[in-house]
Amino acid sequence: MRYSALSILKQAFTGNRDWQPVWRAPEPKQHYDVIIVGGGGHGLSTAYYLAKEFGITNVAVIEKGYLGSGNVGRNTTIIRSNYLLPGNEPFYEFSMQLWEGLEQDFNYNAMVSQRGIVNLFHTDGQRDAAARRGNAMRIHGVDAELLDREQVKRLMPYLNFDHARFPILGGLLQRRGGTARHDAVAWGYARGADSRGVDLIQQCEVTGIRREGGRVVGVETTRGFIGCNKLALAAAGNTSTLGRMAGLDLPIESHVLQAFVTEGLKPVIDNVITYGAGHFYISQSDKGGLVFGADIDYYSSYAQRGNLATVEHTLEDGVSLIPGLSRVRVLRAWGGVMDMSMDGSPIIDKTPIDNLYLNCGWCYGGFKATPASGFCFAHLIARNETHHVSRLLRLDRFERGFPIDEGGKGPQPNLH
Repeated sequence: MRYSALSILKQAFTGNRDWQPVWRAPEPKQHYDVIIVGGGGHGLSTAYYLAKEFGITNVAVIEKGYLGSGNVGRNTTIIRSNYLLPGNEPFYEFSMQLWEGLEQDFNYNAMVSQRGIVNLFHTDGQRDAAARRGNAMRIHGVDAELLDREQVKRLMPYLNFDHARFPILGGLLQRRGGTARHDAVAWGYARGADSRGVDLIQQCEVTGIRREGGRVVGVETTRGFIGCNKLALAAAGNTSTLGRMAGLDLPIESHVLQAFVTEGLKPVIDNVITYGAGHFYISQSDKGGLVFGADIDYYSSYAQRGNLATVEHTLEDGVSLIPGLSRVRVLRAWGGVMDMSMDGSPIIDKTPIDNLYLNCGWCYGGFKATPASGFCFAHLIARNETHHVSRLLRLDRFERGFPIDEGGKGPQPNLH
């Protein structure tokens, strides 16, 4: 069924009785051309582009819970391409371009809202860094505007401009950035993949990876053994566990990243805002809730929950930036398990095992990368060659001495 205004009108006059299930619930086949482990945004987008762009439809997406139960539904919904370094900026801009046509492409309302994102700065040094980042973006053909204090004040008069320690001096604006409805992105990709013949297998946990003669031949699961020609891992914070099943020790750590939402308010925050004096970011949802987050919990964990110290730290940052937040009630919080790489940048590559492919290391940038991640990973799986925008995201870059150190904080995952 294709969604349209006409189909909605038709259903309204027939009591909404003719809607079809968004995707099937198939039993696993004995063998697939490609198995993708991870039914989140990256796994589902990979399956979608494998079917749509490369004609590979004998594909299974295996998810231990329900589709979208991981990080794709546990983030702050921000999309942007305001990166600095050559390994990241072309990749995230490719993702931004895919976001701009995504809803028409997979015929699903993902609520993509290009409301603009402003990265604030508070010192002369941060102004210079923002100018450098903006220039790098412009060199790659990406929109960027350096705003002074008065321009920011006109856009966001509710900010604490005269903070004694961190006065707001300006910001770097990318107007094409914004937000998207995170779970709807997963649903749209799932529906698009399913309609092209991909099997979406939920409640199916991988318990082992079977290898013969140096190649992967399939996966052991809670629903039995499933064979495959190629195996692709897109399991975010659980990637290191899956890697060990295949005998790989991967350069990632798993950390919890918490997000929060407040009670519904009248429209107040039109843009996405990031705080230059603390790792804090905030936007307002279509329901009126303020959605925000900050740093990861610095200890390693596979649990989808965080600690109270990080809650306190996040709220302190928020009230420091927007004093009015002190009068707003927080309704709920959630945690996603981040796969933190050694340089703060992702990994899309083949592994030393010939038919095992890896998509991980997304740190804070996983949701915004969803379209490009899926497209590039599908390209790698289908053609056994790297897409040109992900050519620097190789697994062996740490061994070769070519990290993409976007944070500039060295080889310690929890600092990125």
